Amino acid sequence: MDNSLRYQASSDSATRSAPPMKSGTWKDFIHITKPGILRTNLIAVFGGFWLASQWDVNYGKMLLTLLGTVLIMASSCVFNNYFDRELDLKMERTRNRSLPTGRLTPKVVLSYAIILGVLGLSVLFSFSGALAGLCGMFGMFVYVIMYTLWLKRSSTWSTSIGGLSGAMPPVIGYVAVTGRMDVGAWLLLAMLFLWQPPHFWALAIRRVEDYRAGGFPLLPVVKGIERTKVQMIPYLILQIFVPVLMYGYGYAGIFYLTVSLILSVLWLYYALQGFRAQNTDAWAKKVFLYSINYLSLSFILMILDTVHK
Repeated sequence: MDNSLRYQASSDSATRSAPPMKSGTWKDFIHITKPGILRTNLIAVFGGFWLASQWDVNYGKMLLTLLGTVLIMASSCVFNNYFDRELDLKMERTRNRSLPTGRLTPKVVLSYAIILGVLGLSVLFSFSGALAGLCGMFGMFVYVIMYTLWLKRSSTWSTSIGGLSGAMPPVIGYVAVTGRMDVGAWLLLAMLFLWQPPHFWALAIRRVEDYRAGGFPLLPVVKGIERTKVQMIPYLILQIFVPVLMYGYGYAGIFYLTVSLILSVLWLYYALQGFRAQNTDAWAKKVFLYSINYLSLSFILMILDTVHK
């Protein structure tokens, strides 16, 4: 039996060994798509589309781009749940998900993931353009294949490289309007790519023992919490340059530059406080929540900035 078949057999066995519960409901089909992630990334898609449109908005195309992107993101999250079902049983945070508890079966979840992905890519390629569709495919490939199936199980680089997937939503929104990967698209990609590691590592620090139990070789598990705090800093320093470049290349005005710089420097300041924090868990929670608000505010500022200009 080859490795893939061994993994399949052990995964199915682990899932079948979960305590029996009632059948899944529509809520289980929603939860397995990770709606919190979808909400945050929809703001990013909208921000990218709006930045490229500069108030000359094709609302029909925008809605279809949002729909296509949310479908492929949901598909990627469902694939993630499918492939992680064995490991989810080992973690306190995830063992009550629909697959580990048996409320949904692997066959149903796999079919669900495929249907969502096909629908999402069909919408993007049909209504948002080939480049938007290709960006969506790339994001799915990185998240499902490179991150979920490979790096998440084998390397501390999983968070950094996997960040390429999370950086795709605003790029999809942007190229749906422009049809090209120009400087604006690359800056949006940089913004989300640099945001992901310090955001996720703050969560991983709080849940380090849970991830250790699950067998995930994340940075705080393998290298320790102090090393993780150090590695967050370069990403946050580079993040400061994103609003500067946005302004310098004419994609945003002084309003966005000023407020976003303050937000970026404040995030760096909070991260640096971690080296003196008496309560690491409280510090990590503060940095994690700030990172979520930082992303949402950054895209709201972009939208407001188009009004300001």
